[in-house]
Amino acid sequence: MENDIVHVEPAPASLTGGAAHLAADPRAVTILSTEHWSLLTSRSLSYNEAFSRGQMFLTFLSASLVALGFVAGNAAAGAELPFVAVALLGLDLFIGLATLGRLQRAGTEEFLALQGMARIRHAYLELVPGLEPYFSTSRHDDIAGVMTAYGASTARPTATQSILHGFTTMPGMIAVVDAAVAGALVASIVLGIGMDGRSALVVGVAAGLAAMAALIAYSQRTFQATNRELDVRFPSPAVGADQPPGRRNT
Repeated sequence: MENDIVHVEPAPASLTGGAAHLAADPRAVTILSTEHWSLLTSRSLSYNEAFSRGQMFLTFLSASLVALGFVAGNAAAGAELPFVAVALLGLDLFIGLATLGRLQRAGTEEFLALQGMARIRHAYLELVPGLEPYFSTSRHDDIAGVMTAYGASTARPTATQSILHGFTTMPGMIAVVDAAVAGALVASIVLGIGMDGRSALVVGVAAGLAAMAALIAYSQRTFQATNRELDVRFPSPAVGADQPPGRRNT
């Protein structure tokens, strides 16, 4: 019976207790490295999906515009052009909004992966503090720390700078295209109900600008919601005093 007893070696002390506990466990670096590679893979998948979804939407939109061009070139179908445009642009707008929503979610997933890598980097520096001068990205997992991976400076950007930077990103570009499609859709509806081309242009431009403002507001609210729910464990020293830790997602 004694031979059947399995002696289990007690697990080491909690790894969350600081550098001493990390250094005491020889498995710590292997576990951290594995998790680091897992987060790198997750970020790569999100990054590739974002570009693939954007490319699919733009390809579908281009095909729709080519189809509209063929319809417009047919004199017999000229009167039906606004109705064909409403059908195609309505579908384009749906696909564009779905693409934008997925891109924003993929951006959040990438941000959380970068946050996880910042925490692992913090653990590396707890093990070997002398490596800090050789790290080019932050070891802090708050907004200011994680955004340095995107090349952001430590200074807080203004609202105008944030919006202008947003237009250079993939979600920002898709939002602009969605707003243009929404404006064209409204203009096509106005033409379809019998109004003149000048009125359709004015109404379409106004609808496009309104759609752009709505999409910017939605993106800002999405980012702020992510910031509020952020679980910050290692805040940056410059903002740690005035930024409370976020709530942990459950």
